[in-house]
Amino acid sequence: MTDAFIYDHVRTPRGRGRPDGSLHEISSVRLAQQVLAALAERNALDTALIDDVIMGCAQPVGEQGGNIARAAALLAGYAESVAGQQVHRFCASALEAVNAAAAQIMTGQHDAAIGGGVESMSRTAMGADSGAWSADPWVAYHNYFAPQGIGADLIATLDGFSRADVDGFAVESQRRAAHAWQNHHFDKSVVPVRDVAGDVVLDRDEFMRPDTTLEGLGKLQPSFVAMGQGGFDTVALHKYPQIEAINHVHTGGNSSGIVDGSAGVLLGNREFGLKIGKKPRGRIKAFVSMGSEPTIMLSAPVPTTQKLLKRCGMQTKDIDLFEINEAFAAVVLRYIRALDLDPGKVNANGGAIAMGHPLGATGAIILGTALDELERRDLNCALITLCAGNGLGTATIIERV
Repeated sequence: MTDAFIYDHVRTPRGRGRPDGSLHEISSVRLAQQVLAALAERNALDTALIDDVIMGCAQPVGEQGGNIARAAALLAGYAESVAGQQVHRFCASALEAVNAAAAQIMTGQHDAAIGGGVESMSRTAMGADSGAWSADPWVAYHNYFAPQGIGADLIATLDGFSRADVDGFAVESQRRAAHAWQNHHFDKSVVPVRDVAGDVVLDRDEFMRPDTTLEGLGKLQPSFVAMGQGGFDTVALHKYPQIEAINHVHTGGNSSGIVDGSAGVLLGNREFGLKIGKKPRGRIKAFVSMGSEPTIMLSAPVPTTQKLLKRCGMQTKDIDLFEINEAFAAVVLRYIRALDLDPGKVNANGGAIAMGHPLGATGAIILGTALDELERRDLNCALITLCAGNGLGTATIIERV
């Protein structure tokens, strides 16, 4: 097996996923194009050396469909010989794209590839790619389908997390994200997004609310009560009859933010690094994807992490930093409790509750965040994981070189 090294990574700032968000005017393909162009420029790439561009996207329809990776590579001026592939594993799509690129290199089929992802949530709404899992009555019925918000509140109910617990986690995410930006932790990796005239439209995550307080969050109404009353609580309770009722604790303030964004990770073997005159910054050590119970949907990061650590002969104490997507506060709280982790080692710079979750791009974003933080702290090893729709989970371990 050949090592798959990380040579660089970049991401866009995350714009509010609404028509008045700063990135709404920028199409998905142009978000991805700007990430690819930045990787090429920063590394003085002869793009003909890149074998493939693999981009995740969680709503691959309309302008985000049609193999957006290939379109973005051509738009970024990459050589025509560079292949393109679009992958979809719901919220874990970008991490899956990085893992797929790494696998091609590790098996000797590619010398270099870019893995990443893109999502414009202001232009392509969640649910746009609705399929059999949720839309086919027979499939939904036999899988006890319920939306993710119900699953998040179900986790909180089963694990006993209160409204104060999830709000407290959200406040800390906001504090850490603000601290990271104030102390320039993201400076080396965030590339500004420009419009067609070349003017910068966004150079900083705009979803953050650093003045968030427990008192302020406490005034927000739970987001998924009506959804539950519409029948989904009943579905979930049929699956989990040991509880009498679901305690709805998640709000817009303690759940991941709806945003636009893109990210890319430049991977290659050692010979590729010699050709471009760059030393590797990290190495993809191992990765795994697996499924878990689909009604609760959001519980896969724990067993996925356990499976990956076992495969590598490692324990949680061998991991210096953990990055888990903050889909909902209860997801991370369960992860920390189940694996008995030091909360200070988890999402050290905040997460999606504070900065947003561009579905198809987040996995690459948080992998890059983990690598930067390893370098900043002079640490060695990080584990990155995300829950994903239909009970899926993906995890990756990276090491510094």
